[in-house]
Amino acid sequence: MNRNTDQTIMLLPGAFCRASIFANFRDHFAARGWTVLTPELRYHDQVPGQPADPRLAQTGLGDYVADLSALIKELSQPPVLLGHSMGGLLAQLLAAKGLARAMILLAPAPPWGMLPASENEIAAAMGLMSIGPFWGQSLNAAFEIAAENSLNCLSPARQREVFAQFVPESGQALFESLFWMFDRGRASYVNPVMVDCPILAVAGGRDKVISPAAVHNVADKYLDQATYLEFEDMGHMLLQEDGWRAVAEACTDWLERAENTAI
Repeated sequence: MNRNTDQTIMLLPGAFCRASIFANFRDHFAARGWTVLTPELRYHDQVPGQPADPRLAQTGLGDYVADLSALIKELSQPPVLLGHSMGGLLAQLLAAKGLARAMILLAPAPPWGMLPASENEIAAAMGLMSIGPFWGQSLNAAFEIAAENSLNCLSPARQREVFAQFVPESGQALFESLFWMFDRGRASYVNPVMVDCPILAVAGGRDKVISPAAVHNVADKYLDQATYLEFEDMGHMLLQEDGWRAVAEACTDWLERAENTAI
């Protein structure tokens, strides 16, 4: 990366999350001279605890990608994309459109064609199926499920603090991500040949939502373009756990090392 170019990074939140989930990372990158963009996903810009916008239920991954694509095309050049969880999948979809200079994928949701890589991932999909035709609904996160899975490496007090920031999510978007084999539109499909940028894929060793094996599979999809990194004592919420500074520093260091590559 050439230091003389505009150093812009766009942070993409995951399911049930607003851009505020990136507060630590936003400040970290801003303090190091980056222009930090933190767009909200469509219909996520609401006060936590309020009912979902009725239109959220009909919103899919393609809608999120369309909104983000429009924002990126207003920039002088594609930014670095840093996506967490479902935001990591959105980053891959954008990169396949030539809209990323580099990608940092934190516990990324896998793209189309990748099967669950752990028992917990299978259980999560089964849990969604148990509530009926969720793909036509907006969904609220349940604290007990989040505490056991995505927030498992936070203290009880921090679990409550982070969960209080959650907002409703589109069942359609979750269906397109988790049940890709039934999605005729293949909304989560990423052609790796079209992704032409360096990639850092970061896993939490104790992540119950997106296992290290799943993150490794994502990295392998992009062959020698991707670097895999694991923080063995961290979980899914890499942005909010006690070790978030080490993750942020690793991302910064990787970007520094990428300066001499063609991005």
